[in-house]
Amino acid sequence: MTHIYLDNSATTRPYSAVTSLAGRIMDEIYGNPSSMHEMGIAAERAINTARCQIAALFNAREEEIVFTSGGTEANNLAIVGTARQNRKQGNHIVTSLIEHPSVLNCFKHLESNGFRVSYLPVNQHGYLDPDRLKKAVTEETILVSIMHINNETGTIEPLAELGRAVKEKNRQTLFHIDAVQSYAKLPIQATKWQADLISCSAHKIHGPRGAGALWIKEGLVIEPLFHGGGQENNYRPGTENTAAIAGFGLSAKINLENMAVSSKNLMELKLIFLRELRRNNPGFLVNGPAPEQGAPHIINLSFPGLKAETILHSLENRGVYVSSGSACHSRHPEQSHVLKALGISSNLIDSALRFSFSGMNTREEVLQAAALTAETINELKRLFA
Repeated sequence: MTHIYLDNSATTRPYSAVTSLAGRIMDEIYGNPSSMHEMGIAAERAINTARCQIAALFNAREEEIVFTSGGTEANNLAIVGTARQNRKQGNHIVTSLIEHPSVLNCFKHLESNGFRVSYLPVNQHGYLDPDRLKKAVTEETILVSIMHINNETGTIEPLAELGRAVKEKNRQTLFHIDAVQSYAKLPIQATKWQADLISCSAHKIHGPRGAGALWIKEGLVIEPLFHGGGQENNYRPGTENTAAIAGFGLSAKINLENMAVSSKNLMELKLIFLRELRRNNPGFLVNGPAPEQGAPHIINLSFPGLKAETILHSLENRGVYVSSGSACHSRHPEQSHVLKALGISSNLIDSALRFSFSGMNTREEVLQAAALTAETINELKRLFA
């Protein structure tokens, strides 16, 4: 049976070069990076190489990169660490209603511990208004956290305008960006965005699971989440996952070398998929921004009158793998908080699927997936008419 994987916003297939490197390190360079003997020094060297490769995509210094276990830990370290470190300066923090659970649940946790939180709404396409953000920031605001690309709809937030709004209102307010869905797909422009902290993850860019990173602007101090042997400049103690970190670095290097072409190709694949789907007229609505304006690799579609779970499993039976939303929520019955925030009706949320592409998808696969999706929708409509 055909296998066409279109759930790349959840996770990506690692590059073969990445799995080879990670395997070789586990087999041959298994020393503790903190050890002073040759095996430890070799492991440390592999981590330092990866740190440089990760930093290159931030246009940053390698000392500003802190390795974590993934995007979730990077977001927790950025948000909770900043809030705890700066509580004496204020107890107000700001985010949007469409953030990833690893951000929203940090804010809920801090709210339960006495912080005042502003959850800002977005418009029907998922964009946060810079003027609304500027009004929300006060002299008590110590942190604003906004994602670059929404993982469900592909909305690309206007970070330069949002960063300007934050800093014009309060220069002391720190600006954190969750770039898990954009890192190595679109340019990271920390200076233009006036960012102070940026999170990213390996497994979204054909790297290994279990590795992520937080860029912390030089001079900024935040409180670590836990304590130990002092690794990662005391921000993330514990023996480093050398193999995963090295694989992360290599995947970043590969993506940096191909970013411009890859982004263009991903957008072409997405638009080809939509054109073929429309040609077969299954009847669908696009949730979020116009396809040409959203992220090159994500499209969210509703199929009125049908249930997303039914479509998803019917597509799986045909060898097409997609998602009904964030992978962190896909096994839970709650409706998407992102689509709710966009004002999408309950029945359309129930019929929404996310299709997400990668450079490993081919034009032929995408055409076939669109045809199979149309066939599935038409068949289900006849069945449930």
